[in-house]
Formats: sequence, C-alpha cells, structure tokens
Amino acid sequence: MGNTYFAKNAIFVAAFFLFNLIGSAQPARPDLNRASDIDVKHYSIRISFDRAKKRVIGDTIVTLSPVSQNLTQVVLDSVGIDYSSVTLDKSSTPLKFRGQAGRVIVDLDRPYSPRDTISIRFQYSANPKKGIYFVPEQKPAENWPGHSAQIWTQGEAEEARHWLPSFDFPSDKATTEQFITANANETVIGNGTLLEKATNPDGTVTHHFKMDIPYSTYLISFVIGEYSQVSEKYKEIPLGYFVYPGTESIVPKAYGKTADMMRVFEDLTKIDFPFNKYDQTIVSAFQFGGMENITATTMADSEIFFVNNPLFAGNVENLVSHELAHSWFGNLVTCKNWAELWLNEGFATFMEAAYRERAYGRKAYIYKIRSDAEQFLAEDAVSSKRHGLFNRNASNVDSLFDRAGTTYNKGGAVIHTLREQIGDEAFWKGVNLYLTRHRFGSVESTDLEAAMEESSGTKLDWFFDQWVYGIGSPKIVVRQSYQAAAKTLVLAVSQTQKPDKLVSAAFRLPIDLEIKTLRGDVTEKIELTKRVATFRLKVPARPTQVIFDKDDKIPIKSLKVHPLNQGK
Repeated sequence: MGNTYFAKNAIFVAAFFLFNLIGSAQPARPDLNRASDIDVKHYSIRISFDRAKKRVIGDTIVTLSPVSQNLTQVVLDSVGIDYSSVTLDKSSTPLKFRGQAGRVIVDLDRPYSPRDTISIRFQYSANPKKGIYFVPEQKPAENWPGHSAQIWTQGEAEEARHWLPSFDFPSDKATTEQFITANANETVIGNGTLLEKATNPDGTVTHHFKMDIPYSTYLISFVIGEYSQVSEKYKEIPLGYFVYPGTESIVPKAYGKTADMMRVFEDLTKIDFPFNKYDQTIVSAFQFGGMENITATTMADSEIFFVNNPLFAGNVENLVSHELAHSWFGNLVTCKNWAELWLNEGFATFMEAAYRERAYGRKAYIYKIRSDAEQFLAEDAVSSKRHGLFNRNASNVDSLFDRAGTTYNKGGAVIHTLREQIGDEAFWKGVNLYLTRHRFGSVESTDLEAAMEESSGTKLDWFFDQWVYGIGSPKIVVRQSYQAAAKTLVLAVSQTQKPDKLVSAAFRLPIDLEIKTLRGDVTEKIELTKRVATFRLKVPARPTQVIFDKDDKIPIKSLKVHPLNQGK
C-alpha cells in the first residue's frame, strides 16, 4: 500500500495545473425544456365563483394544433379540477377523458395533423389550493385603510393548472379571452383590452377581456374587488392605477414615475412599450412584492403603502420599475424554461438600476448594483442550496424562489458586469438585438450570448461559463510590496474560493487599478486568469493607496487587500 496522503496531494497538484491550463470542465447542462406534441393557440376562459365554498366554476375552450402527424390524444396540465364535460367545441362531440398525475388526458375523435385546428371545451369546477386566492374583507384599522373581499390569481411558476386546463409551461404562448363574472359593485382587472361589461339576470356583471398577443400561462391574471381607478396616459398607452377607495393619494407617491420609467426603458432598449395598456393593482395577502402579469401587474398592498415611510420609498420605486421592466424582459421575451428564469428576473433587477442611473446619476446606479451584489454574496455565504444563474435544480419548481439572491441580485449584477465588459454601445445594441430577434418568443441564455457576441464582435463563452452556468463568486486576496530602487509595485494575487465541478478555481477577471502615489496617480489594467498570479507595475513613487476595480465593474467578488509591504 502506498502513501495515501502523498498520492492524494500529487493528484491535487496535477489537477490544479491542468485546471489552470484548460479551465474548468463543467458537467453537461441538463435540458430542462419541455417537449410537447401540441401548440396551444388560444384560451377562451369563462369563470364565475361560489364564494362561500371558495369554488371556481369554469368553462374554457382550448384551441390548439398538433406539431406532428396523427395526434390522437391531448394532454394538458390539470391539478384538482373536477370536469363535468369535455367536448369538441363546435360539434359538441363528447370526448373521453381521464385525470392522471396532474394531467387531464383527452382522447380525440380521430387522428389530427399540423394542418388542423382543434378546439376542446372543458366544463369544470375546482377548489384551487393555488392559482386563485380568495381574500376576505378587512375592516379599516389604525394606520390601515382596510379593503373589500378580493379574488385574484397568481400564476408563476406553475399555478395556472390549478384552475385552468392548460399547457402550463413558459415556452408555450397563446392569446386569451377572459369572461369573468363578478358582483355589480366590483372592479375586475384582466389581461388586455376590456371589450364589454354585460349585466346578467342575477345582477352580476361579466367582464370580457381580450389579449391578442400570445403570452405564457403564468402571466394569465385577473383581480376582483372594490377599487378606485386613477388614470393617466403615456403617449397613447392608458395607465391604470387601482387602489382601495380613500387611498388615491398613494398613487402619485408610489406610481407617479411610471410614465417616466416607460420613456427611459423605451430609450434604452430602442423598443416601444410592447402592449396596449398597463395597469397596476394592489391586493392583500400577496406572497410576493409584485407580479408582472401581462398588461396588468399585481402588487402587494403592504409593499406599496411602504412609500409613506421615507426609509422604504426607494424600495417602492424599485418595485414599480422592476415590474414594468418585465414588459420587455419576461413578457415580450420570455424564458423558455424555468432554469432560465434569471433572464426575466436578472434583467428586471438590472433595469431598476438603469432607471436610477437616468433619473439620479451614475453614483445612484452603482450604489444599486453594489447593493444587489452584496445581498447575493451574503446569501451565498450561508446557503446550502446554491445554484447558478442557469438553475440546474429548476425542475423542482417549488424551490425556484428559495435562492432569490442568485436569480435576482446576482442576475442584475452580472448583467452590469457584461455591460462593462463589452462597453455601453455594444451592450445596448445587443439588448435591442436580443429583444427584436426574439420578440413575442422564448429564449435561453445562449440567445443572449449570441446577441451580445454579435453586437460586440467578441467571444463571450468564457463569460457565460463562469457567471451564468457556474456557481459562486471569486474570493481574491492581494498582497502588495513596493521595490523602491526599481520603482515597482508588486501584487501577488490569489483566488481562494473553494473549487468544485461548478465553481471555477480561477475566474477570468479583467480589473482596473488606480494607484495613488506622492508624485501622481497611475491607472493600470490587469487580468486574472490563474489561481495565483504576480503582477509587477512601474509607478512614479511609493504608492499611498491601490484601488482595485475602481469603477465596480465586477461587483460580485470578495476582496481582501493586505497593507503595502514597503520592501527594500
């Protein structure tokens, strides 16, 4: 038997040098896209309620086409839905169906081909555990205005299937019509254009909305309750703010910059606001700060009312700009699968900072980026559930938001680093290309990479490998010494992060330096590519301070700089 200690260390040393020569070899990325043999074209959704039983009564027509020959069966997502009838819509031909493991399986009357369009009518009821939420009336209390009873939806990630038979995955996009029946005294906010309000014999009112641009099921939305509407316009786009009666004064404080945010986002992306209206509605007991339901954002009332506290007013502004930014990043162009959720949330987080840059200047932008990076680093240091921006664990949708610091905060900071890497002009040109090329479609990180490579004329595979597909962040230790005779600053730089199959032993890090001396300041650039490296820099005199990454181009890092050793 040989010396186990020596053998292990010999293997480590060999692997270390090989790693630094060829870089990390990440394991193959899982394919988390969802195959389907159908393409849903349209949902026509009729919904009413038995409020006492918290029950939904549905009558939905799903219009679809096969994607291959001889389709004889349609499988849709369906959880806890009781079907009374499934038929071909126009002929009323009954179809055999059965529920199975979160699906409803429908046997068609004959084989269909991609040239065919099939409309299947589902009549059903459900007591949804997710997807639709019944919130009781709350009476006014001290420092709280109270609200009427509410019914509202929350679709992300995969909650629509609890009340709507659907292909409930972000890659499939369809148009919708909603016929939502509510009490006469209630307001209904839905996706797209309100075409009609029809009074029924029992005194209820059915609200007919139409959304003629295809979108993902997780963005299907409605809110029902007693609301006061405050309206304005941006260009010809109606902006609606739906708040509790008596709280209208909150609108200018919380939502007053919406039109300016639209203007800034249009100017930055060179893409006009993509839809025909934009509503923002507050609801009670909402589990998130906000949700970017297409044309009709839903927001937690508790978050919006924080605007009355000067300590939190900035957070409200960030929330409003974040959800609006999703109109471009998430709704116009949508992540193809949940592993790519960072493309929605990282960009929306970055656009919070981008708006602040336009509104308040570069310092405000950098402050926001640095804050996002610090939040990620703090969370990453203690979490046992780590993943990359590309989330290999995304098949477990219940945990998608467990590591929000990665998807949101790291995502926004990495997009900033990408901007700094390729330069402002190439970055915004790439953003426009990305949004234009994939307009009303779905995307993966490779699509963003391709757009940015094309706009900048540079290869970015290394950037995406370490920042998007990899995990964690670099930890850098710097030791300085000054050689007076040679007027040379010597920097010994080590990367100390613990490497594994998804954490780089050596990140590639182009870093700007500002070296302050008694005879003037010097700027230098170094590029870290190895786990241990030494840099020798000529300086006019003894350094008094060395500032690493002076413009925060790479905010996601831990940096420890030892005091200058004067040397000989």
